[in-house]
Amino acid sequence: MAVLDDVTFFDPPPSELPAIFASPFDPAEPHPLARRAAEELTARVRGRASLDAPGGGKMFGVLVVAAPDGRIGYLRGFSGMLDGQWHVPGFVPPLYDRAARDAIWPAGQHHLRELELRLRELAAAPEHAALRAQHGAIVARHTAELAALRARHRDRRTTRHAARAAIRGAAGLGALDPARGGPGDTPLLAAELHTLDQASRGDAAERRRLDAAHDAELAALAARLDAIDGQRAALEHRRATESRDLMKQVHDSYLIDNARGERRRLRDLFAPGEPPAGAGDCAGPKLLGHAYRLGLRPLALAELWRGAPPISGGRRAGQFYPSCRGKCGPILPFMLEGLPHATPPVFGADAIPAGEPRVVFEDPWLIVVDKPCGLLSVPGRSGLLTDSVATRLGARYPGAAVAHRLDLDTSGLLVAAKDPATHLALQRAFARREVDKRYAAWLDGVVARDHGTIELALRVDLDDRPRQIYDPVHGKPAITEWRVVERTASRTRVALVPRTGRTHQLRVHAAHPLGLGAPIAGDRLYGIAGPPDGTSAAARLALHAEFLAVTHPHTQRRIEFVRPAPF
Repeated sequence: MAVLDDVTFFDPPPSELPAIFASPFDPAEPHPLARRAAEELTARVRGRASLDAPGGGKMFGVLVVAAPDGRIGYLRGFSGMLDGQWHVPGFVPPLYDRAARDAIWPAGQHHLRELELRLRELAAAPEHAALRAQHGAIVARHTAELAALRARHRDRRTTRHAARAAIRGAAGLGALDPARGGPGDTPLLAAELHTLDQASRGDAAERRRLDAAHDAELAALAARLDAIDGQRAALEHRRATESRDLMKQVHDSYLIDNARGERRRLRDLFAPGEPPAGAGDCAGPKLLGHAYRLGLRPLALAELWRGAPPISGGRRAGQFYPSCRGKCGPILPFMLEGLPHATPPVFGADAIPAGEPRVVFEDPWLIVVDKPCGLLSVPGRSGLLTDSVATRLGARYPGAAVAHRLDLDTSGLLVAAKDPATHLALQRAFARREVDKRYAAWLDGVVARDHGTIELALRVDLDDRPRQIYDPVHGKPAITEWRVVERTASRTRVALVPRTGRTHQLRVHAAHPLGLGAPIAGDRLYGIAGPPDGTSAAARLALHAEFLAVTHPHTQRRIEFVRPAPF
């Protein structure tokens, strides 16, 4: 291969070129030329210790390009930084204007670090710690003093109540309100009762004096603490404001080009909001931007993960992935303007036979169907996709509503209600985990253990919806029980029993290294697309809801349904 500047040219020249630039958001296999370039990139980065360290993996990318003289080659890129460096020989540079960034970033970062150090100094200052300790000790003493006073007052109140009852009993007046006189009171009786009332008012006055003393003792100390806390609050506000201002300046240093020769600032592409962290630093935009600046015509893009998987999961070494939606969604469509390219695939838009979903069970209140792969459970949020189990059942049974959902790519048993009361009862049963479900799945990989339980908390990937990631801090609890049913040389068939109902729970628990470490076959989000048995059959997600059991909301009988997997 001949290398000229940043382009590595194929030698011998390839005979077959891509007919059109594929959508960066298409999870399909990349063009063979892009795969070939990716293999050479993999050989180039093999042996980098930082990539193989826990959580040290990184997304890389290759862009097949045509030079003005007709030669075909490719560019190499990486997302973010590589070994702490933005500029690495042999890889395309970042999209930002280096001079503009150097003029603001080092000084801005230095200033923010100074503010952070001042905040830490305030928090760790001996005076602040001493005041906090003193405040805590005083509050603890006040609490003890107040508790002792209340106990004394309670004892005195009990004594006064007994004295009032004895005085009135001796006078033969019966059970009048001990705090008041009455028609039969004698002057002597009234005086005795007044003395007891005075004692009660004395307790109240004693409580007011103690509260006032406590408030006075804490007032001076609280003022000193408030002064320090005010300094910290002002510094934190200043740091947050200056950090936002610095990021706006940094984002404005990113210059985004497209195939027409037009240029936009990064922030303009995300307006009226602000770009998320890392926007513009993914491999795809960096590769396209550099190609345009060199006068190269993009032909094919591929992005792949190299190195150890991230702690959150969702990435496997050597696997190709589509561009993320959160950071690249607003950028790449602009960059592709002027370049003939395929439109992004719309999953859920495939034609599904009119007879689907097929009814498994029906009575006056319930419908249980076998949902086919590729049909939504409910209409899409965007309004572009309306065909779904819910809309089809609604046409057959006016007022029907599904009680739970299956992923677009998952097939199997789904229960719906014919009336609102039944729908509410079913939803409550699902919320209380009173519905038993079991799924059949083929996994890409051989699982050594025979059974177990996976507990990995999940949340949505904010940069790449609808993907879910493992997050032990902010994620919601997710529990899956599993057992092996069959093994082949390269795949494992399992039964999966979800004990919680998180989005993509089974798919993430299967793929994550802390789960089964083997993605479900055909999983376009978390695994490797392909048929479940390695044949040439059409690819699909090998996940099927094969068993469902629920207590009937009206008959109170436990009803069970089984629908074998079609794979």
